[in-house]
Amino acid sequence: MQQTQDRWLLLADGGIEWDLRTDSRLPHTDHLEMSGKKVSVIVRYGVDARGELLLSRKVVWPSLRTIPNDTHGSLIRDFGRQQMPQLYVSGKAVESERPVRISFDGLLHICSVTDHGIQVCRTLFPSTDAPSCIEKITLTNLESQPVPVRIVMPEAPPTVKGTAGIYVFALAHTFKEPIVLQPHSSYTYYVSISAYPLRKQERLDHYDQEEEKRQAFVQLMHQALQLETPDPVLNRMFGFAKLRAAESIFQTKGGLMHGPGGGSYYAAVWTNDQIEYAAPFFAYLGYAVAHEATMNAMRLYMPFMGPDFQPIPSSIIAEGVDIWEGAGDRGDAAMYAYGASLYALTLGDRAAAEELWPAIVWCLAYCDRKRTGDGVIASDSDELEGRFPSGTANLATSCLAYSAYDLAAKMAASLAKPAESQLYTHKAKALKAAIESYFGANVEGYETYRYYEGNTILRSWICLPLTVGMMERREGTIQALLSPRLWSDEGVVTQAGDTTYWDRSTLYSFRGMLAAGEVDQVLPYLQKYARRRLLGDHVPYAVEAYPEGNQRHLSAESALLCRVVIEGLFGIMPTGLRQFTCSPRLPADWERMELRSIRAFGLVFDIVVERQAGGLRLTILNGEQVVALTGASTDVFQVQLS
Repeated sequence: MQQTQDRWLLLADGGIEWDLRTDSRLPHTDHLEMSGKKVSVIVRYGVDARGELLLSRKVVWPSLRTIPNDTHGSLIRDFGRQQMPQLYVSGKAVESERPVRISFDGLLHICSVTDHGIQVCRTLFPSTDAPSCIEKITLTNLESQPVPVRIVMPEAPPTVKGTAGIYVFALAHTFKEPIVLQPHSSYTYYVSISAYPLRKQERLDHYDQEEEKRQAFVQLMHQALQLETPDPVLNRMFGFAKLRAAESIFQTKGGLMHGPGGGSYYAAVWTNDQIEYAAPFFAYLGYAVAHEATMNAMRLYMPFMGPDFQPIPSSIIAEGVDIWEGAGDRGDAAMYAYGASLYALTLGDRAAAEELWPAIVWCLAYCDRKRTGDGVIASDSDELEGRFPSGTANLATSCLAYSAYDLAAKMAASLAKPAESQLYTHKAKALKAAIESYFGANVEGYETYRYYEGNTILRSWICLPLTVGMMERREGTIQALLSPRLWSDEGVVTQAGDTTYWDRSTLYSFRGMLAAGEVDQVLPYLQKYARRRLLGDHVPYAVEAYPEGNQRHLSAESALLCRVVIEGLFGIMPTGLRQFTCSPRLPADWERMELRSIRAFGLVFDIVVERQAGGLRLTILNGEQVVALTGASTDVFQVQLS
């Protein structure tokens, strides 16, 4: 495998840096997203062919709804050079900045120099709880003579009419004129971009406190669920993925809502992104805001689970007041039952499990009604919503339903419902057999799965059986996934012969192949992927897709990256509210790996996996309690927490 050339490097303080002084591959631009409860900002930054700074901001206010109030109805405004305060030095406008280094540690830092001998260092970040995007700007005089500096404010953007009336944009700053910058001295000020309903403007009085709150949130994410392996790139990407997954939670009229982001998807929830992808990760994070948003997402769907078993919506949009059903039934009930069962079991909260149980039962009953004569589960489409063919019954929907039955059986046992546990165990076994009979096939010479009846081309979602424990065709499936027909420099393509890729299927593939025990075969691919996403040309997160969305940093994909580690590398799968299995996949050239500050199954604990003669030692540390288990490297460890 050809290794991607790094553009960024790891910093000792936990960040990454792009040193433009040593980069010969210019011009180059990139973009990343940062979010708070009332605002999100996509910053596009880089350098042009003349070596000059390119910088713009797409700011999104999810709770300020525009007309029409649809999926994309968030207030959005672009702020480039012309829309921001203009810096003047010695009476002349600074028209050119040459960036020398850019770094990211949860806040974006850009340091440039001007022709006037002024260094301009910016720190960009969203407020954690105000509708404001903030920049801290530090000016440093590099010359031997004092210089006067000032800023000129642009005209305010025009107002926008929305569902709550008129929305007003506010550009504010803390620059105090007149300023004469002495030689080798510095001056710091803040600029904020905000938006409010007319006559409801909020005032930011303490910008330094806003910066401290963002840093505190970043530190909170750093301290929770810490990955320690011999691979610093994988460790760092896991750390950033936690941040991206958890920051994209917005305060709306319908309560806290986790949202994908990307400049398009806010104040709304989806059965795949929020419930299938993100919820099972949040069960390990111990972040109260994420728990509230997850439970809220699941509750939003409950009013649609009626006695006539109509499909639940794919998405609940516009702060919870409307729905989107444009792709028909995507297997949404299977997605919901799978995500909700996995979340409830992993969380270990009996009250949450009891609350979610009726919704899970309804979704499984819906799946029962969608069972075909061949015993698999029919759906109109899948999570790709018709972008690629999926037939009348696809592998994804049936695999999710199978796992949902299996998880529901374990959940029923934990809730003292033995009859239901036995029933769902039986249904899971029957569906597993039907999946093998209906989807199992030789496709392009590989003993793997067809995605739907009549499918003769390899598809990325053949990885799904591995993620739900179906290992009968693992050898052929892994060979197909890593073959030139599916594997590309960006990961798994959606369909053999195509160039479209979605990171979600690559991340499911990693999780499934690791669960199948092929860590030494798969690790180089995972390491190359992590390096490309963290230190390559588009950093520092997993992306949605390409060409669609132009590699947006959607939030739930970062949750899936974390699950590659939790469920794939460490092999953690719940079997009850206080118990789980652990099938660690310690690579041959690693002696140890650790996952610390896990907040799941009602407890806080660490897992340490170490190599020992003839196998592995698994240590569970919960305060003063230590559980030590030993076995072969292929063993499945049974863990019961008190």
